[in-house]
Amino acid sequence: MIDKLIISPFAKFAKIESLSGILLFVATILGIAIANSPLSDQYFMFWDYKIGFASEHLDLIKPLHLWVNDGLMTLFFFLIGLEIKRELFIGELNSVRKASLPFLAAIGGILLPVTIFIVTNPNPETANAWGISMATDIAFSLAILKLLGKRIPIGLKVFLTAFAIADDLGAVLAIAVFYSSGIKWLLVVLALTPIIILFALSAFKFYSKYLVLLMGII
Repeated sequence: MIDKLIISPFAKFAKIESLSGILLFVATILGIAIANSPLSDQYFMFWDYKIGFASEHLDLIKPLHLWVNDGLMTLFFFLIGLEIKRELFIGELNSVRKASLPFLAAIGGILLPVTIFIVTNPNPETANAWGISMATDIAFSLAILKLLGKRIPIGLKVFLTAFAIADDLGAVLAIAVFYSSGIKWLLVVLALTPIIILFALSAFKFYSKYLVLLMGII
């Protein structure tokens, strides 16, 4: 009886293709409402609350919003990257001709908003904010696709996903080049090292899920 009344409705809801989109939009609306309510101070204090762990040689205590931005979003991009990799090898983007369309569309999606911003913004104090207009929010783009469900073809879903990712990567590169105080090349080299190792192992047809996991953690 309890299974039919409580568990079954949740199980059915979890199987809905648009579930992630629904949850994202509900969370967004709640966040906006609370942030603009008398509870706004408590809301921002909650996201600034620091959690983590510390030891003699390691101090990893960060605000909650950074655990989401730098932690959970890493997993999100990893999963999206796997989806795109699959499409590049055996899916809708498995040729240069097919893959070039979302890439070129992403370039247009970067340059056009920046051009509109520069042309329509006469205020020199905010001229440096052109980078804000570049990025496409991948999470919301995918949420909209999820909400539409089977109403749109798989090819369009793949195109829009690849477009959003390429657009977002372009915005991240723009932040690194134009908005940072400098690039720490040693960290770039350290980040590239495990990737080069994995490429080399792949060239020799050596695959190990444990080694890949280790390189990924590094």
